[in-house]
Amino acid sequence: MPAIVVVGAHWGDEGKGKVIDMLAEQADFVVRYCGGNNAGHTVSNPLGQFAMHLIPCGIFQPHTICVIGNGVAVNPAVFLQEMEMVEKAGVTTAGRLFVSDRAHLIMPYHHLLDGLDEEARGSAAIGTTRLGIGPVYTDKAARIGVLVGDLKDAAVFRSRLRLALDLKNRIITQVYGAAALDFDEVYQQYSEFGRRMAPYITETGTMVRQGLSDGKLVLLEGAQGTLLDIEYGTYPYVTSSPTSAGGAALGAGIPPTRITKAIGVFKAYTSRVGAGPFPTELLDATGDLIRERGHEYGTTTGRPRRCGWFDAVAGRYSVEINDFTGGALVRLDVLDGFPTIKVCTAYRLHGKTITQFPSHLAELEACEPVFEDFEGWMAPTAGVRRFEDLPAAAQRYVRRLEEVLGCPFTLIGVGPAREESINLRPLL
Repeated sequence: MPAIVVVGAHWGDEGKGKVIDMLAEQADFVVRYCGGNNAGHTVSNPLGQFAMHLIPCGIFQPHTICVIGNGVAVNPAVFLQEMEMVEKAGVTTAGRLFVSDRAHLIMPYHHLLDGLDEEARGSAAIGTTRLGIGPVYTDKAARIGVLVGDLKDAAVFRSRLRLALDLKNRIITQVYGAAALDFDEVYQQYSEFGRRMAPYITETGTMVRQGLSDGKLVLLEGAQGTLLDIEYGTYPYVTSSPTSAGGAALGAGIPPTRITKAIGVFKAYTSRVGAGPFPTELLDATGDLIRERGHEYGTTTGRPRRCGWFDAVAGRYSVEINDFTGGALVRLDVLDGFPTIKVCTAYRLHGKTITQFPSHLAELEACEPVFEDFEGWMAPTAGVRRFEDLPAAAQRYVRRLEEVLGCPFTLIGVGPAREESINLRPLL
């Protein structure tokens, strides 16, 4: 059986949680492959509504094995809190939930340095969640990170922590003028985390590869979106890990040739959180209305998301980068009742019309959107379950998005719950 990856197609917050929750019903494994608890997936199912930040959304399917892969930055406190949350809802995690021993730990100094660095940047701040994610990946590349597996060996953990914390305390005190962290306090806190997490820590790559060899279906759960990818996103206003389909094999510990399908998740409009260029952003009452109707506030931080019309130029770029075999268009219902709806199909850059997404930040910041106008549908779509029952204007909108993206939709979401969906063709 193949591995299938689900990827956000814009700047994140596209609604991947719902799609993964639905696909997990057919999956044997769900593997989170990148990011940390800076990402959030909201899942609505018969057990309730859940904000997931680390544990894969497949945890709500009783037969599914859920894996936090080696590419993830793990906050042990958040992991334990989420585990308790789902268990209180009646979900069993024992024997079903595993964390890679190769994944890197988010430490207290990562939190502190993330905030100090953002403050030092002033008006050039990236707009991070200040949850320590970037500093973790910095340490990973610098080879001074602390691994989840280190928690299982007290001597190894003490040695790695001593090396890292001595260095970080010098930076905290001498560069930023802040107070140093206490070694014994951090050591004791994380030793306790390690004791509680020990049954869940293992070499997950072997487990997932064996599952593929045994004919199991593996679903790879992305975080954030393609335009936040460290390689292909709107650098430097990006996250610190590879969020696109190309990073899925690396972060899950499987051969790239085993990934045979990539599903891109698009919202019927576009949003982003944090700083950085956003050509279709609406800084008016229409943008405010989309935000309120779509409940566009960060799952992790609660920050209001910047909202705008659908950006098909950025979407096409995402299709090219990920080679999506199919797409899911969600939150179509948010646009119910708008008399006119716009889609950006090109940019104007220095007097010229372009259809390629610029790779240089200064060029993207200078781009102005070229819109196509669509007649809105003045009727609710939330109760619709067949494409042909959508208002004619909504059908035209969906088909035009497929055309300009070059990507067929397999699913249309008309609400947050699993059943609030229109299946156009099989998802898998």
